[in-house]
Amino acid sequence: MSRVRTVQAPGPEPGGAEQAEPVVPELVWYAAYGSNTRRGRLLHYIEGGRPPGASLASPGCRDPRPPRASVPVELRGVVYFATESALWSGGRAFYDPDARGRVYARAHLVTAEQFRDIAAQEMYRAPGTGPDLTPALRDGRARLGEGRYETLVCPGTLDGLPVLTFTAPWALGDVPLNAPAEGYLRHLAAGLLEAAAWDETAVAGYLAACPGAAGRWTAERVAGLLRD
Repeated sequence: MSRVRTVQAPGPEPGGAEQAEPVVPELVWYAAYGSNTRRGRLLHYIEGGRPPGASLASPGCRDPRPPRASVPVELRGVVYFATESALWSGGRAFYDPDARGRVYARAHLVTAEQFRDIAAQEMYRAPGTGPDLTPALRDGRARLGEGRYETLVCPGTLDGLPVLTFTAPWALGDVPLNAPAEGYLRHLAAGLLEAAAWDETAVAGYLAACPGAAGRWTAERVAGLLRD
């Protein structure tokens, strides 16, 4: 089993000193907590191509090289399911870094340019038009629009490099929950198992307890999806 890494939350500036404008490094960790936990799915955003079941192909990143590394991580916060996915049907996964809980995720080491291009595609924008990462690195969060994945979050660092992801602009309690569909939940479970850090029991229990899935899915039913 791979060792689960813990993202280090940023600490306060010594003596309350004003924080300097951050420098965007060449490499960053992209923390995937949804469908991009699966490497094959992520590669469609990097190399281009049409993911299984999707109606449109992804253009891919300007730099099509695969991640330098992928490691299992745990983040502070909660993953919940809300809105309605046109691809999967049922709720999509979102991340609330302020909610009390623990998130299973997979951090992919990519260039800052690649992360910007991945984020752009998730925001229905073209590669090369992705967001400036500086505000998120400085403030921990940057709201870029009202769209479902148009808010960047920097929950901390890993090996001295920033960890970044994207989510919705709202919080867990601000939107009606919606249970995820069978295919989507199976995909998320497979991606977390692919990280080789959590066993089937842990992954099934974790996903079944996420708001939106809780009360509609049990750990036993989630585990059954992996055996179907």
